[in-house]
Amino acid sequence: MAFINTSSPTSPVRASVLIPVKNGGALLGEVLDAVLAQETDWPFEVLIIDSGSSDDSVQIARSRGVKVTTIPPKDFSHGGTRNLLGQQSRGDFLVYLTQDAKPATRHWLAKLVDGCASDPSVAGAFGPHLAYPSARHVTHRELVEHFSGFGATLTLSRIDDQDRFDSDPGYRQYLHFFSSNNSCLRRSVWEHIPLPDVAFAEDQTWALEVVKAGYAKAFVPEAAVFHSHDFGVWETFQRNFDEARSFERYFGYKLQTGVVGAMRSSAMLARRDYSWLRAAGLSGWRLVKNSAYMVGIEFARTAGQLLGTRHQTLPAWLQRRVSRDQQMQSKGST
Repeated sequence: MAFINTSSPTSPVRASVLIPVKNGGALLGEVLDAVLAQETDWPFEVLIIDSGSSDDSVQIARSRGVKVTTIPPKDFSHGGTRNLLGQQSRGDFLVYLTQDAKPATRHWLAKLVDGCASDPSVAGAFGPHLAYPSARHVTHRELVEHFSGFGATLTLSRIDDQDRFDSDPGYRQYLHFFSSNNSCLRRSVWEHIPLPDVAFAEDQTWALEVVKAGYAKAFVPEAAVFHSHDFGVWETFQRNFDEARSFERYFGYKLQTGVVGAMRSSAMLARRDYSWLRAAGLSGWRLVKNSAYMVGIEFARTAGQLLGTRHQTLPAWLQRRVSRDQQMQSKGST
């Protein structure tokens, strides 16, 4: 069995692949082709909500037999739009992708759903992100290092130590890390605990709620997608502003507590990048040029985190200006 056209409303569906879209471009077609080529022992459907694309995203999806619902851009929200997709779907498992997250193998969907179904206590599962082949070396290394921390095989995580959960921010961050770029939610849990309608980090705030409710989450290393961004200096600043603001709002974390600490963090990250570039074989002018650029990237990262942590002191117009997420919702992709 494989993809079924949702025009057959009586057909059983084990999984629904759900993708919010806005100006997905040519990559959206590649993502959909990879999804529709998935090999499973059960039927699945694919649904899209488009929030005002000005390109041919809607035609790209419909030409492949994918059901598309359109909404005005002002009605989009990260949690609310994904919940709407869930309400329109029929699968026992809700599989969320973004328009630029491309399944890495033909077994991605089966592995992700199997991971979510591996134990009745699992509320949701997520898989790793791989850098696209054209991504810069540091991006490849960052993603590998990040996701290697969740395990080399199917790994279930839950609150095993309540005292540690209450007192250790690092432990809490590990337990609530989740990603709507590549995730699967058990419908029966989602019906009781839907994705929260927050401005950012709807995936991690949902994961925090479910682990606090006693559920487990699963990491499925075999369910990888290509998903990476080589952000420039300004985009890096904006992205980290959004992340730090959401972490302070929803989790009470301060990613940066002061200017001195932020400068130390950027220096440490720049030294890390330099060592990675040397290990990759760069030398001479190439090493100098790439290392200098990464100094700018890491300074932007920590500066964005510092400003995002202090977002409550900023006027609303300035927050809109420096927020990448708000800029994208108003004029770009979701």
